[in-house]
Amino acid sequence: MSKFVVGLTGGIGSGKTTVANMFASLGVEFVDADIVARQVVAPQSPALRSIAEHFGSQYILDDGTLDRAKLRDKIFTDEQEKYWLNNLLHPLIRTELLQQLQATQSSYSILVAPLLIENKLTQYVNRTLVVDISEQQQINRTMARDHSSKAQVQNIIKSQISRQQRLVAADDVIDNNSLDLLTVQTQVERLHQFYLQCV
Repeated sequence: MSKFVVGLTGGIGSGKTTVANMFASLGVEFVDADIVARQVVAPQSPALRSIAEHFGSQYILDDGTLDRAKLRDKIFTDEQEKYWLNNLLHPLIRTELLQQLQATQSSYSILVAPLLIENKLTQYVNRTLVVDISEQQQINRTMARDHSSKAQVQNIIKSQISRQQRLVAADDVIDNNSLDLLTVQTQVERLHQFYLQCV
């Protein structure tokens, strides 16, 4: 890929979307892996049909969309099913991500991906930017946002690489532990200037 791409990642509840939107307000386009993951399982899509055939029609809601919560519960308790689903979706998501990144027009673009490092998407980016937050804050924020139980959030955190591994892989870090938006905005603006010089 010829474009300059920053990979933005962080654990669940770390504030990735907030940070991505701050870059967007500075005119930087971003492609969000979570949004692309929804697009590839849109109603009537081949991927959604495969999921219904494999897991059963009870995983499809009345409006024809995927019951993401039900499927998440299933795959977080069954490694083999998680493996099957990843094998189906990851190649589709990757292809779509790269096409959308190629279509961006801003001086550099951002790939927002919770599993940027785990899924080896770092090979498509020039810099890896980690939004860092303590595990306790991850749990508190995700429980409040998603109305999940503490155990559910801890399972998701366990399924991701550790905070330490993420920081080791980072080229740049935004510290979101204070949860003060002005502090985060200042860090975003500083990195934005730096990335413009890298292009």
